[in-house]
Amino acid sequence: MSRNFGKRLVSLALPAVLIAVTLIASPAAAAQAVRLQYRTSAPGATTAQAEPWLRLFNTGTTTIPLSQVKIRYYLTGTETYRFACSWAVAGCSTITGRFAPQEGGKQYLEVGFTSGSLSPGQNTSDMQLRFYRADWQSFQQSDDYSYGPNTSYADWDKVTVHVDGRLAWGTPTGTEPDPDPDPDPDPGATGELFDDFTYTSSTDPRLAQRGWTVRSASGGPGVPGATWSPSAVSFPGGLLTLDSSTNGTAGGTVQTELSTAQRKFREGTYAARVRFSDAPTSGPDGEHVVQTFFTITPLRYDLDPDYGELDFEYLPNGGWGEPSNILYATSWETYRNDPWLAVNTHTEERTSFAGWHDLVIQVSGGRIKYYVDGRLFADHGGDHYPETPMWIMFNQWFIDLQGASGTRTYRQQADYVYFSANEVVAPATVTSRIAALRTAGTAFKDTVPNP
Repeated sequence: MSRNFGKRLVSLALPAVLIAVTLIASPAAAAQAVRLQYRTSAPGATTAQAEPWLRLFNTGTTTIPLSQVKIRYYLTGTETYRFACSWAVAGCSTITGRFAPQEGGKQYLEVGFTSGSLSPGQNTSDMQLRFYRADWQSFQQSDDYSYGPNTSYADWDKVTVHVDGRLAWGTPTGTEPDPDPDPDPDPGATGELFDDFTYTSSTDPRLAQRGWTVRSASGGPGVPGATWSPSAVSFPGGLLTLDSSTNGTAGGTVQTELSTAQRKFREGTYAARVRFSDAPTSGPDGEHVVQTFFTITPLRYDLDPDYGELDFEYLPNGGWGEPSNILYATSWETYRNDPWLAVNTHTEERTSFAGWHDLVIQVSGGRIKYYVDGRLFADHGGDHYPETPMWIMFNQWFIDLQGASGTRTYRQQADYVYFSANEVVAPATVTSRIAALRTAGTAFKDTVPNP
């Protein structure tokens, strides 16, 4: 209910009976009263990113579940923006943001919460939020309805607050649809991909029939001028085997990759049992090699906002400034090649991961969760959440060349790959499903719809 509702009742001089009814109802309305304060850490009229900082106060008499709260910040223009939370006392992992269009070339950012509560007399403290154009161009924010140049907190009624679907603070602008206009979420298409890698060789025609591509095309990542060789990909004993080698020269470097041919994987659960290795199968050690299980969307142009990539990357000998073995889980929003600009977030552990590991990536509800052997390894989200369908890939490549003499060969293997669309599957459940598929004699299954 609007904080001005009582004033409007008086000004209309409604009959005493109606006023009495209103007075009886008003304690319930007052039970969930809020106040919002705003400041900005980017006060310029033109900016590369807007930085609204907010504090929400519970001035009522009952505890408010934050999942019932929606905060709206109103903008001018129809450009595509990306939302991010830089820091929040409540925890950025509990804060969501989406942009909704309005008539007349306007839109608003709606900020919500996945959990938490606000007791009477308490406030959320700092919520340091930001948003920027998807193409990373600067924009004018001084004509945005909710913008103010103040760098100290003050009550701000140009940002609205809805509690349980009702306007509880502020003065909205533009069209004002229901605070949660989306219909019940469509669970989306379901389906499973499972492959036990029971192929005879990289030339087995069933690979293409089942939607796989063994890479032969040149290009990145890795050493410029290196060869991507299908003949170095094999399947002994039903194990995908990538044997990448180098003699210290670009012309003598062989890298390996297996990829799905279709980009049809986004939300859901990805899993693979992967064997990483610290030492080469032959030759001297020391190369900066990258062993991977990941998903990816092609980059159409620099800082493409629709790009996405979710990586497990193991560097047994370090690289990228790391002196020794390290495992990364990295979630990408986008990047630019020249000059290099990476827009990603990553979690890493500096220890040996040689041997077999069960790797799981869950993509759901704005969060990306990475598991290693059933243990939560990383939890990412925000603007790094994938927006478009991706390929599933395994590859092994060299960051650079160390110049040692003699050919050295590194081996990465995978026992299986699994994907369940639009479903969060616990790591232990993945293991039991794989066992059931194998017990049933299923070597391959793909019921994930093609795009």
